[in-house]
Amino acid sequence: MRHFDFSPLYRSTVGFDRLFSMMDQIADKDTAQSYPPYNIERTGEASYRITMAVAGFSSDDLGIESHQNTLTIKGSKADEDGEGRTYLHRGIASRAFERRFQLADHVEVRAASMENGLLHLDLVREVPEALKPRSIPIASQQGKGTPQIEA
Repeated sequence: MRHFDFSPLYRSTVGFDRLFSMMDQIADKDTAQSYPPYNIERTGEASYRITMAVAGFSSDDLGIESHQNTLTIKGSKADEDGEGRTYLHRGIASRAFERRFQLADHVEVRAASMENGLLHLDLVREVPEALKPRSIPIASQQGKGTPQIEA
């Protein structure tokens, strides 16, 4: 396992501690999950879609929560073993899961839909007007208050 020590960078940077902790989480392979599988796609210049395969789960079994740049999707299914079923082979996973996604600043979930066992989450990045770059016109001072020397 690779671990990078970011402590020297803490002395010369301000406000990047969250970035360093995210990099530590990415480097930690023990927290890597593979269930349920998902896709992340870019659908526009500032829009994204997360598609997660949740076969066997209904919309009542799933929970979606967005809090402080973290999107959490939880799934838990009622235990069906008490119904008197005997499985010879059980290959369809219906175990509980919790999947977390780190969202960039100003990214919010706009819609969630479920179709054919796939959960679709539409995300949009909207930067507030106050944070968008703006151009500042340069005023010309020609002819105003500049003395002319005549020969």
